Order: sequence, then C-alpha cells, then structure tokens
Amino acid sequence: TGEVCGEDSIHDLQHPHDLFMELAAEYERPIGAVRLHAYAALAGEPALGPAAFPHRASAFANPIAPISHHWLDATHIAFGVVTAGVSGSKWRMEGSAFNGREPDEARADIDLAALDSTAVRLSLLPTDRWALQVSAGHLREAEEGIGHQAPQDVDRITASVAYHRPLRDKGFWASTIAFGANSEAAVLPDRVFDQTTRALLLESAVSSATGRHNWFGRLDIVGKLGHDLHIHELEDEVFTVAKVQVGYLRQLATVKGWTAGIGGHLNLSVVPPALAPRYGGRVAPGFGAFFNLQPAR
Repeated sequence: TGEVCGEDSIHDLQHPHDLFMELAAEYERPIGAVRLHAYAALAGEPALGPAAFPHRASAFANPIAPISHHWLDATHIAFGVVTAGVSGSKWRMEGSAFNGREPDEARADIDLAALDSTAVRLSLLPTDRWALQVSAGHLREAEEGIGHQAPQDVDRITASVAYHRPLRDKGFWASTIAFGANSEAAVLPDRVFDQTTRALLLESAVSSATGRHNWFGRLDIVGKLGHDLHIHELEDEVFTVAKVQVGYLRQLATVKGWTAGIGGHLNLSVVPPALAPRYGGRVAPGFGAFFNLQPAR
C-alpha cells in the first residue's frame, strides 16, 4: 500500500509474538534506605530503553509496533538476561548482561546464546505522574548484515519521559516521548563504514473511566538506511521517514474474566522526495482494523 513500516511492524503482522515474552525470576532485598535487585530470565527484558510498546500505558490499545522500535525497545524479548541493580524511593540504577541477538522465525522456542551484550539504565520518578530514564548498551550481533554479511554490533542510547494522569471523569491519560540512536559499522562488499541513525517517538492515549473507550495516537520520525528500505543501490544512505497514526478501540462485554474489543486506525507515512517515486508520492495513507481480546481489568 506504500505504507512505511519497520521490519518488526511487518513481522508482528505476519507472525504471533514470541510465546515466551517473559520467563524470569526476580529477587529484592532492602538494605537500609536502599533495595538491592537481582533478575535472571530465559526470556526477558534487559536494562535498556523505556518500557516496551506492548507494555506502555500510552500504547496499550495500539496493536502496531512503532517504526522506532529498533532504536528504543527491540530488546524487550531477549533470550538470556542477567540484571543487578540498586534503588531508592525515586530512582533506580541497574546493569545487564544479555543475549542481544534477534529471535529467529520459530516464535515458540527460546534462542539462547552467549550473554555478551551489556546495558546500563538510570530511572527517575520525580513525582507520581512522571517517569524518566536514560540508558545505553552495546549489542553483539544485533542486526542482520547487508546482503550475506555477518550480523552487526550496535551501540544504542535512549532517553524517554512518560507522563500519566487521571482525568476528572476517572478516565486515564498517558503520554510518552522517547529518543534513540543506533551506531553500527555497516559492512558492504567494497567497504566498511560507521553509520549512526536516530529515532524520535511521541505517543499518547486516553481511556474512559470504564475502559470501554480508548483513543490513541503516535508520531514516529526515523532515519533509516537504504538497506532497511530495500533500496539496494543506496544501501548506505540515510532517509528520514515519518509515520502519523490515530486510532480507537471499543471494549465490549466481559465474559468469564475476558474482555473483547474491536478497533481501527488511520495513518499517514511521509517519505523524502528521493523516495516519492517508489511510494507513489511523498505521503501514503493506510488504515487497519483489529480484534482485541485481553484479561478484564
């Protein structure tokens, strides 16, 4: 349809999410005014990036992965994670060793590998409505190489601010703004070049008091390599693309602890002039409809 998608946006529409989104154990122990934390997971989330899009309150009603996913929260299912940290009442510092490789096409197994990727994250909760984090990580073999080249290492930094607010009618409003940058050494047949790309995400969601009515919106602005967009003659060029999305989810009756819902979304993808001939113009519209089933609140 001409719509700009990230690899995971397409992937999540073609395949179910991994069976094991988290299979982990966590231990906490208070020592004076602080708490020590230890976390180990066969499938889990390292200390890198904001809360992942399936778990963010600002994206909970939205079934589509953001195109900024690989700059912010693509590690939300890592097969092999060990994390240690310390926290106070309004802050948390933690570090992880983990397997930073992407899962394969078999979505129901656990793809363990060496815990040779590392990450650190500082989280702050200045009030009961604000959550901030900054994080950085080195991911071994995190991205597919160009053509038949070996997987590439990625250095990633992220920063995010989340805001949550109850509304007067007892509804709920949640918003997130996040920035991420990936630096990697891309390998082409005739050369190796360092490439840094960046992504910006803004998203917001409003739910009614009963949870029956849910509105959501998102803006993604991402610098993508020509390789990621399948423009093979310009594989090492960076193209800035954007996607605007708005949607609505209507929750229906609850039966035996489960709530069904139906929803839809509209979106506009915007590409630079150099890509306009491939997308039928600089602006490409898209839409979708979906069915939702989740445990009752």
